[in-house]
Amino acid sequence: MAAHRKPRQRSTGGSKARTAATIALAGAATATGLDGTGHAEPQLSPAQVKAEVDELYQEAEVATEKYNGAKEKAEAAGQRLKDLQDQAARKEERLNSARDALGSVAAAQYRAGGLDPAVQLALSDDPDRYLENAEFVERAGNRQNAAVAGVRRQLREIEQLRGAAHIELTSLKSRQTELKRHKKTITGKLGSARQLLSRLSVQERSRLGASTDRASRSTGPRDTLTAPGPATAQAPNSRAATAVSYAYQKLGSPYVWGATGPNAFDCSGLVQAAYRAAGVSLPRTTYSQIAAGRRVSRSELLPGDLVFFYAGISHVGIYVGNGRMIHAPNPSAPVRVAPLDEMPFAGATRVV
Repeated sequence: MAAHRKPRQRSTGGSKARTAATIALAGAATATGLDGTGHAEPQLSPAQVKAEVDELYQEAEVATEKYNGAKEKAEAAGQRLKDLQDQAARKEERLNSARDALGSVAAAQYRAGGLDPAVQLALSDDPDRYLENAEFVERAGNRQNAAVAGVRRQLREIEQLRGAAHIELTSLKSRQTELKRHKKTITGKLGSARQLLSRLSVQERSRLGASTDRASRSTGPRDTLTAPGPATAQAPNSRAATAVSYAYQKLGSPYVWGATGPNAFDCSGLVQAAYRAAGVSLPRTTYSQIAAGRRVSRSELLPGDLVFFYAGISHVGIYVGNGRMIHAPNPSAPVRVAPLDEMPFAGATRVV
């Protein structure tokens, strides 16, 4: 009897161990779902994984355009701050020259037996007190009065510039904080997408078109052989043709969020670089680019037109004819030719 009990005891223990392991795995899966980093359950099909990955990429692209906009504003605020600081520095140099001139007058008056009160005030290390006691200026002679008034004006101008610089510095810090927030969102979304794709085999990723190598082989060289001749010939003008030609030259370039070339791009960065090559300056973000030209309907599209996607206008490509565009899709695929129907069409703009 004892010999028969022992196997049952071992079996019970094994069952308990398996039950504990199952509970632990379930808990780990639940924890992964709760922290938001693991969207893929083991039972998800490859098609379901792709659907979630596509959604993550689209959300990352929304955050990327917000990042691009915040970066553009941060750079503008930084430039304005630099300009204000340069102006203040130049005015301080002129102020020092003016005060040196008054110092020479003061020295002459001292040697002559006294220092004029207005000159004492202009040379004071307490400009606020000087400005509060303007009645002393009236006691100075005409020449000294003009010099002291000039010092007072320069002091005020410098203070105004310092105030404006403080505002720009506050704006810059705010934009930098915004940049960090968007960057965290982007890297989180892309990291989750990578984790999901890692659950698929190479063959599954290839079948779903999620392999960068496959995307490069299937779209880059083949389309390069047939373009950009027909597309540029149909473009409405030479600048649009140049932009289309540039986009074709960049087929196969990697997608990198925030990049504007020359070797890597995000979607709006590719559009901006293509038209920059044509001598046309475009805004940085999709939200601004859609307003940078004349709106055209889908039936009116010509090569070189900008085509936008999703309700939030978060993606853009360059139309090249025959219902196709060149765009920088997402980190899973390089710059490539794709059909307009690949994403929900939102509108189009003719830049030139």
